[in-house]
Amino acid sequence: MMQSAALAAETLSAASLETVETPALALDLAKVDRNIARLRSRLAQLGVAFRPHVKTSKSLDVARRLFPEGTGPITVSTLAEAEYFADGGFSDITYAVGLSLDKIDRARQLAAQGLRLSVLIDTVEQAHALAEAARDGGAMPAVLIEIDCDGHRGGVLPDDPALLVIAVMLARGGVNLAGVLTHAGESYNARGGDGLPEAAEGERAAAVAAAQMLRAAGHAAPVVSVGSTPTAHFARDLTGVTEVRAGVFTFFDLVMHGIGVCEVDDIAVSVVATVIGHRPEKGWILTDGGWMAMSRDRGTQRHPVDQGYGLVCDIDGNPFGDVIVEDASQEHGIIKVRPGSDGTLPELPIGARVRILPNHACATCAQHEVYNVVDGSATGQGRVITAQWPRMRGW
Repeated sequence: MMQSAALAAETLSAASLETVETPALALDLAKVDRNIARLRSRLAQLGVAFRPHVKTSKSLDVARRLFPEGTGPITVSTLAEAEYFADGGFSDITYAVGLSLDKIDRARQLAAQGLRLSVLIDTVEQAHALAEAARDGGAMPAVLIEIDCDGHRGGVLPDDPALLVIAVMLARGGVNLAGVLTHAGESYNARGGDGLPEAAEGERAAAVAAAQMLRAAGHAAPVVSVGSTPTAHFARDLTGVTEVRAGVFTFFDLVMHGIGVCEVDDIAVSVVATVIGHRPEKGWILTDGGWMAMSRDRGTQRHPVDQGYGLVCDIDGNPFGDVIVEDASQEHGIIKVRPGSDGTLPELPIGARVRILPNHACATCAQHEVYNVVDGSATGQGRVITAQWPRMRGW
């Protein structure tokens, strides 16, 4: 076993983005740390606690960059994530997806193990099921009521009488109502930053109003949780908010760039692909990075600049200008000059490698088992793989 470990270490020390088997997921650690520091600094200035969402990375190694001196609090999008991060030492977790009734027992098991778990509901039916489950006196997760701040997804409107009905039902059942949670999903429809401060204020105001309504009726509601990556970066005032959630900020992506939250140079994750063919008569370069490597996400399709399946860079991560993965099949990526551009295709011989920046980091990362970690800030070392970090999957 020691020989195998030594061989693995030796193999990794010799690995680089030029030799790793493609398609491969690359993660620039210097950019991750820079992105984390940027948002932490902003939230500190606003005087609010941070509960980052770890659904983008689904990785203990990445999450530990968020908390170099501790473990949490964090937000997850699946109970599988909650279990994985709890096993990794994280003890304060919010499961920020509406609770399916068949998951109540599983959530209770986590609470019984000592995890400080909060679950999300927005219906009387969910409240009733939790109250019924609590009748046996066993451990229960805390509950946050989801508030609809912009009509994007689920949630109770801040002034909906159902908010108090849910709260009363939980109280009678002996279930802890921790507070309220909202997410300004419509902020993703912003372009170039326009409207994001207003979206952040709408998010804050809705959550605070709901919490005040609960408190006026005698419910404590200590938690007022808001957040999305766009609003977290553009909020000007978070009075009344106790915590902010954001997730994709660790990596960023082309959607966030189009919304106006980050620069292309902030995008920390990319897919390394190898050139496997040319069709000069069509203006194509073919790679082994199809939609199984990039995902089917076309999140920039309705943006002023459509990035296709991803923006193409050289092996060091420098964009080639208006060169994108314009189309893709399962295991083939078709590199072209962006339609309408006067740019030119780069000279990329068979065997050459490129890095492709993703539309949606969450979706692209979900296609891969590990992150190949590099440090783009180290002169001459930006292609060297210094670690391979696993990521979890499942629900």
